[in-house]
Amino acid sequence: MIPRPALLLGLSGLLPFIWGVATLLSPALAQTTLDLIGPRFTGPYVLIAYGIVILGFMSGVLWGFAARGAETAWTGYALSVGPALWAFFFVGGGPTQALTALITGFVILLVIDLQFSRWGLTPHWWMPLRLILTSAVVLCLAAGLWLG
Repeated sequence: MIPRPALLLGLSGLLPFIWGVATLLSPALAQTTLDLIGPRFTGPYVLIAYGIVILGFMSGVLWGFAARGAETAWTGYALSVGPALWAFFFVGGGPTQALTALITGFVILLVIDLQFSRWGLTPHWWMPLRLILTSAVVLCLAAGLWLG
């Protein structure tokens, strides 16, 4: 079972992704957001910016897991920097390309999560949590592609 704090905080981390989609679905919400806090918190801008942040964050999480595995250390550390480097090198070139690169990055991240889990470096509840969160993130990013 996923610990309640991990689940609740993980789900709360979805809010910027959900907000981005909500501003694409509601022109009134998008306009209000523009008026109150600016364009970077609307539509594809928030999806892209927050997606980059989360890929970088997840690299740090994976680095911590890699530190637990002496026999897999080199491979684990190398894999752990992948999501951050992916975001740095491939997210750009306009919303369509950036959102596509982010979707790909989150799918790759899930594969890396699975490998760390197979090595026994993650808690037993890690993959169920990652499946929930990654599914929601990819759906939001795909909605950004479709609605944007």
